[in-house]
Amino acid sequence: MLVEALTALAASAGGALVQAMATDAWETCRERAARLLGRGEPQEVARQEARLERARAELAEVVADRPEDGERAEARQAAAWQTRFEDLLEDSPEQEQRLRELVAFLQEQTPTVNVAAAQVTVHASASGQAQQAVQGQGTQHNTFQAPR
Repeated sequence: MLVEALTALAASAGGALVQAMATDAWETCRERAARLLGRGEPQEVARQEARLERARAELAEVVADRPEDGERAEARQAAAWQTRFEDLLEDSPEQEQRLRELVAFLQEQTPTVNVAAAQVTVHASASGQAQQAVQGQGTQHNTFQAPR
C-alpha cells in the first residue's frame, strides 16, 4: 500500500499525462512516460508506447464524437494511468524521483489557462416573451418551452 504522498504523486502523473495527450509535445511526453513505465526494458517500453497511443486515440475520438463526454473520458483515463503509476511505485519505489521529474516535464508541456484572460463579461437584455441563456465558459444545457 502506498503512502498518501505517493498516491498523490501517481494521481498528478495520471492527470498530467492525460492533459499532455492534447499537446503538440505528445510524442516526447509519450516516449518519456513509456520509458518510465516500461522500466527500461525495450519490449515493455514499446508495449507502453502503444498503450499510451491507444489511450490518446480513444480520448480524441470521444472528444470529437461526444464533446459532452470529454471530461468523464479524461477522468477515466487519468484514473487508469494513476493506477499504472501506483503499480510502478509499489514495484519500484526507487522510481519516485523519476516520476516526479516526469510530472514536472508533463506540466511544462501542458499549456495553462490565464485566469485573467479567461474572464468574461456579459450584458444581455430581453423583452416580451424572449428567453435567454448566456454563459461565458463551460458547458450549459438549456431547454425552453413555449410560454403558456
